[in-house]
Amino acid sequence: MKVLSKQRNSKMCFICGMDNPIGFRAPYYNMEDGSCISPFEFKEIHQSFPQRVHGGLIGTILDEMACRAYWVDGNYITGVTTSMEVKYRKPTPYNVPLLGRGVVTLDRSRMFKTHAEIIDKCGTVYAEAEVTYL
Repeated sequence: MKVLSKQRNSKMCFICGMDNPIGFRAPYYNMEDGSCISPFEFKEIHQSFPQRVHGGLIGTILDEMACRAYWVDGNYITGVTTSMEVKYRKPTPYNVPLLGRGVVTLDRSRMFKTHAEIIDKCGTVYAEAEVTYL
């Protein structure tokens, strides 16, 4: 799959901030299939129990991934999350390269829905979410 363009990052955002020392520093790319992807890695400081990432942080990156999916078409509108259903499929490890992927599933004039997931290089799904935004 081909990368069409890179989305912008901020400096201190916990998710995409390149200058945030404890954040994820996640870059986001618009893909030719209409999805958005982000290679990233959780660190040991993001853990809950040993060897697994805190569920709240998993939900946080899924929420960002889902919103970024809406930006693929150049609609740099910030949505407000109205609902998010997260399914934790497997304990998510830290210090392992992961990939976030988001895609818009419904687009209406004032509301959109997206699907986001966290996978590894083998395609194992660690968590996924259905997110609704206004």
